[in-house]
Amino acid sequence: METILTSTTCQLTPFPSPSSSSSSSSLPLRFSSSIAPALRDTRKKAVAASAVLRRPANPAVPLRVRANSQAAPASAEAAKAAGVPGEMKAWVYGEYGGVDVLKFDPKVSVPDVKEDQVLIKVAAAALNPVDAKRRQGKFKATDSPLPTVPGYDVAGVVVKVGSQVKELKEGDEVYGNINEKALEGPKQFGSFAEYTAVEEKLLALKPKNIDFVQAAGLPLAIETAYEGLERTGFSAGKSILVLGGAGGVGSLVIQLAKHVFGASRVAATSSTGKLEFLKSLGADLAIDYTKENFEDLPEKFDVVYDAVGQCDRAVKVIKEGGIVVALTGAVVPPGFRFVVSSNGEVLKKLNPYIESGKVKPIVDPKGLFPFSQVTEAFSYIETNRASGKVVIHPIP
Repeated sequence: METILTSTTCQLTPFPSPSSSSSSSSLPLRFSSSIAPALRDTRKKAVAASAVLRRPANPAVPLRVRANSQAAPASAEAAKAAGVPGEMKAWVYGEYGGVDVLKFDPKVSVPDVKEDQVLIKVAAAALNPVDAKRRQGKFKATDSPLPTVPGYDVAGVVVKVGSQVKELKEGDEVYGNINEKALEGPKQFGSFAEYTAVEEKLLALKPKNIDFVQAAGLPLAIETAYEGLERTGFSAGKSILVLGGAGGVGSLVIQLAKHVFGASRVAATSSTGKLEFLKSLGADLAIDYTKENFEDLPEKFDVVYDAVGQCDRAVKVIKEGGIVVALTGAVVPPGFRFVVSSNGEVLKKLNPYIESGKVKPIVDPKGLFPFSQVTEAFSYIETNRASGKVVIHPIP
C-alpha cells in the first residue's frame, strides 16, 4: 500500500550582534514487509509485486518502513557507493498509545533524499512534549501515516546532499528541527534513528562551542521561545514573566528576553529547588510557585510567556495593553496560542549569541539517555519535571 504524505516561517526582527562576537512537499512513503521465501506457482512475479506493497495482515510481522522522496528511488548500489547503508536502527510505533507502543527495529529502510534535502547521520536527538502528544494521537487528524519514527530535534553530520542544496555539504555538522510545521504532517521518519532526511532550509551549522548533545536540545525549544517573543512584539525595555522558567522552552525564553531582546525585567516561576537556576539564566525575580501566587505580585508585566497552561491566571498580571502567549491549556483573551514554524534562519541568527555564551543550551542533569532507553526518556519527559532538555545520545 502506498500512502502520500504532504509534509511558515516567522518574520525575523534584526538585533545587533552580541558585543562579544564580531516546504511543504509531497513525500511518497511505502510500507513493506517480509515476503515468503518460496512462491511456488506460475504467478510468482505477479504475487511478489503485489505482496511487497501490502501491509501484513499479521501484526506480529515486523514493520519495514521505506521512504521514497523522489520519483525514482535511489538503488541499493547507489546508497552503498555513497557510504550509506540501505537499512538502519530506529525506534518505531505502529499505533498510538503509551510508551509501550514504542518498538526498537534494527532494519528500517534509510530514507531517500529529495533534491532540497540532506541526509544526516544522527549523533543526538532531543525529546519535546510534542513528541509525547504525537505518540498519544493528540493530533492524529493532521499527523503523517503510521508507522512513525518519532523525533523532531536533531544534531549530526551531513552524509549526502540533494541536487538543489546550495550551502550545506558532506561532513558539515548541523542541527535543526526537522518538521517545518509541528502539527501538520510532521515527517514519518524522525530523528530517533541512525539517519534522517531534512530540508536544507530547516537546518543551520552547529555552533562551534557546543557538542552534539547540547545542540540537539536547542532547535524546537529555541525556535518556540524566539517566535513567541516575536509575536508579542517584545522589545528592549519591556518586562516579562515566564511561567515554567526551568523547562526546555522557559529556560530559553528567559535567556532570549534578557540577552537578545534586551528586557528591562525578567521574572520567572519554578519549584523551590530551581530558583537559583532561574537566576543563573538571567531572571531578576525567581518566584517559588509552591509558596506564592504570582497573581499577588504588586508589579505587572508587558508580556507573560505561559509554558505551563495557566493563561487564566496570567492575564491578571499584565499591564494595560499587555499580552500573554500560551503554549498549552485554555486561552483567555488577550492571550493567544501559536504553533512554531521550523526555520533554519532563526538558528543561524541566534548562533552568535550561543557561540558568545550569552545564550546557553540547558540539558537536564538526569535527562541524557542512550539510544537503548528511548522509552525511559519518554517516561521521564512526561513527568513534566525536567529542567532543560531530555536528549538521546549516543545513537549507533
